[in-house]
Amino acid sequence: MRLSKAMLTCLTILLVFSAACRRSGGSIGILSPLDETAEAAAIVADANKDLTKIKVLYDQNEGKREDLKAAMEKNDVVEAKKIADEVLYLINDGTAFGKSAVEKIQKAQEMQVNDDYREYLRLKEESLKRQLEAFENYRQAARILRDSYDPKNAAMRDKVKEEFKTRSENYRKIMEDARDYSNRANELAKDALKRQQGQ
Repeated sequence: MRLSKAMLTCLTILLVFSAACRRSGGSIGILSPLDETAEAAAIVADANKDLTKIKVLYDQNEGKREDLKAAMEKNDVVEAKKIADEVLYLINDGTAFGKSAVEKIQKAQEMQVNDDYREYLRLKEESLKRQLEAFENYRQAARILRDSYDPKNAAMRDKVKEEFKTRSENYRKIMEDARDYSNRANELAKDALKRQQGQ
């Protein structure tokens, strides 16, 4: 059975932070009863399953933004509204998975974990919250398009196109910000691994 990249990353992080806990305790090399880093990592692994589901939805449907733009350029109201409706359902599904993942990460943060892992969790949570914010922008753009797009009404058409453009740009910017938080979390994990290997 092949493990997904997210699961491999999670397992690596679990091992790094668990090993760091063992060494930082200064006792006989086992996790103390108060250290719940390993349990927290198991919760994060479960959150990663939700994130994998989101990635599948995202990968399968990323082209829909371009399809929406093309339908608007052709003034094809039926196709634009159909695609916008599909996007709304996809975003709703992805949002449910995202909120579930955030809740799991928050639960892990409430546990007794080492400082590096706590910071990793904070960065991952922030990344997820930004992604949810980005998708809310995209959802609003799709909703406006579905509910208000009318190529025969020039003023309304232009207003909807401008709103769609603005919200799509906001989506892109916020997603970049989310990726930055995620990258910082991954760098923290790599640094923790290097420190662990150096001990």
